[in-house]
Amino acid sequence: MTFPHGHHGKVDDPDVRRTFDYWRSRILYSLILGYATFYIVRQNFQVAAPSMLHELGYTRSQVGWAFSMFALIYGLGKFISGVICDKTSARYFMTMGLLGTALCSLCIGCTHSITFLALFYAFNGAFQSMGWPPVARLMVHWYSPRELGTHWGIVNASHQAGSVIILLGGSWMLVHWGWRTVFIVPAILAFVVSIILFHYLRDIPEAMGLPSIEDMEGLRHTSGHEDTEVVTLREIFMEHILPNPSLWYVCLANFFLYIIRMGFFNWAPTFLQEARGASIMMSGLQSTGFELMGAFGGLCAGWVSDKIFKGRRNRTCVYFMLVLIIALFIFWLIPTISAVMNTIFLFIMGFFVYGPQMLAGCAGAEFSSKRAAAAGNGLTGMFGYLGAAFSGWGIGKIVDTWGWNAMILFFAICAMISTFFFMLNGQSLKHRRRACCAEK
Repeated sequence: MTFPHGHHGKVDDPDVRRTFDYWRSRILYSLILGYATFYIVRQNFQVAAPSMLHELGYTRSQVGWAFSMFALIYGLGKFISGVICDKTSARYFMTMGLLGTALCSLCIGCTHSITFLALFYAFNGAFQSMGWPPVARLMVHWYSPRELGTHWGIVNASHQAGSVIILLGGSWMLVHWGWRTVFIVPAILAFVVSIILFHYLRDIPEAMGLPSIEDMEGLRHTSGHEDTEVVTLREIFMEHILPNPSLWYVCLANFFLYIIRMGFFNWAPTFLQEARGASIMMSGLQSTGFELMGAFGGLCAGWVSDKIFKGRRNRTCVYFMLVLIIALFIFWLIPTISAVMNTIFLFIMGFFVYGPQMLAGCAGAEFSSKRAAAAGNGLTGMFGYLGAAFSGWGIGKIVDTWGWNAMILFFAICAMISTFFFMLNGQSLKHRRRACCAEK
């Protein structure tokens, strides 16, 4: 059941509540399926990288350049996509992105030229950037602040689900059929899912004739604008982004956090095989543990920020980062630990990396208001992937020069800097709350 566009149902009508809950659940499941598939046609490059290094004869620094170019294009594209998504339909936008990334993955699997391989991987970054901004836009419109962190964590776990599928399935295909199938098979899957996504996904409640989430939950509207109004570029930049120190501190924290997250994301299979003596299948299983615990970490961080800290995302981030710093230093000081200990530490680091990473995107969407949620989330994502761009070439250069152990030490330093900016974000929010109280 839906309502005519522009004719909002009454909040106290049982049919309206049932319809709202039905579409909210359906959209949540669609986002989980869709974004998991984005990662299946994204992390396949990392799975295939060790074999591609061997077959094509390139250095880690050269392959790192491919990672860096992808991250740079993805990061810039994420902000641009966020701005565009705030002005269009999340349903069409996300479906087009998945179709595009499926086509790029198919082309990578079929090409024999390293030049074209790098070119298609760069295009893949542009289409991949269309995946998360629709999620950010829909989540803040369908879920209230008191439950957003928990449900954001649920959807965020979809990318770990996609990572686990491709790390295990891709490693198996790599051993049995070669690295090209790691691109071709996921591409076919993504084509199918894009059709499903287009059928099941919809846009914000107001576009379907339903009440806003504020009306449904009896919350005070925080904006003088109607959420159905098209936000202008000037409003996005001048009202929601530029004069917003809380948002900028999160962006800077995310920059250094993503060096760690994408450093493991890009290099974990190669690191485990070269530095810790793991087999192809063992490195896939250990990397899977990092992603699985990352999903659990995101879910826990969302719940803690909602239930314990009452929406204060920064506090949860600081506590998670402090534990991560300790784990990284131990991992650095004891480089010759067993395969079991490698797996345990990857579990711990995955949990405490992905908790703050999830909350940083959630906070970016919240700090910039509902009308510019995708743009705010895109900005934090852009800063994150500027850090990720460095983690491609930069980590490859660090390893080529000083070895894998230097990479872990560098991650620990980045974690300390990221924690500092999360703490500054907390101070900025305190000043904003005091200012609001003074105005009242």
